[in-house]
Amino acid sequence: MPLIEIKTFIKANIQVCFDLSRDIDFHKSSMVHSGEKAVAGKMSGLIALGEWVTWEAKHFGITQKLTSKITQFDPPYYFVDEMVSGAFKSFKHEHRFQVENDHTVMIDTFYFQSPFGILGKIANVLFLKRYMTNLLVTRNTFLKEKAEELSYNQ
Repeated sequence: MPLIEIKTFIKANIQVCFDLSRDIDFHKSSMVHSGEKAVAGKMSGLIALGEWVTWEAKHFGITQKLTSKITQFDPPYYFVDEMVSGAFKSFKHEHRFQVENDHTVMIDTFYFQSPFGILGKIANVLFLKRYMTNLLVTRNTFLKEKAEELSYNQ
């Protein structure tokens, strides 16, 4: 099972970072390049424990739907979203938040399994892990900029 771990250092309050990470509307704006939109479940605002959202987006030229649910929740330090249905065989995305000096450290740990057995494993090596890493880095950069802007204006 491929694993991606990304640490992002953000000069912002931990609660601001935690809330942006689970904000459906912010997620849509951070993924505008893929046309991502919420089409079922929690479609706006802050998602919380037990809630789910179905996303529709275009990846690799194909429109796809993916439903994820918040399965663990410890504000403002930790939450997990897991795939209920979608293109992956499975995925689990852990979001951790820690305070270090005057920064929040946001740690994303993303585990996923591709479908299609050996073909999926080959896809992971050739392009999928890199593609998913780039998506997470893009989103985290967007989140960092917004969180620091909000903290600066307070």
